[in-house]
Amino acid sequence: MSPPATPVPYTEAELDAVAFDERGLVPAIVQEEGTGAVLMLAWMNREALRRTLESGRTWFWSRRRAELWCKGETSGDRQYVRRVAYDCDMDVVLVVVEQEGRGACHTGQRTCFFRDFGGGADPGRR
Repeated sequence: MSPPATPVPYTEAELDAVAFDERGLVPAIVQEEGTGAVLMLAWMNREALRRTLESGRTWFWSRRRAELWCKGETSGDRQYVRRVAYDCDMDVVLVVVEQEGRGACHTGQRTCFFRDFGGGADPGRR
């Protein structure tokens, strides 16, 4: 059974305070609750952030496809939001989640950060 999706309360003033870049985007760091592992970095526009807060699931903006996407809708590797915060400059968002499925990375890895410098991984492999 999937974990519950828990909406995060917010105000329009809090959304207005986020410093979206010239493309209307803000980087979103996704961290796993419990382990503290950084699972991924993705981009959110205002609508993706709003949907994330309201639905309790992570939503992002795909720069390549130029569309909104909900994490896990095609892979089944869903993220359930537990906390959302913004940094001191309000130009980065931290989303703490309960990760369901194999993990956050489209390669099947638990985290997108599985290649260490000096670790022998092929940097061109996706």
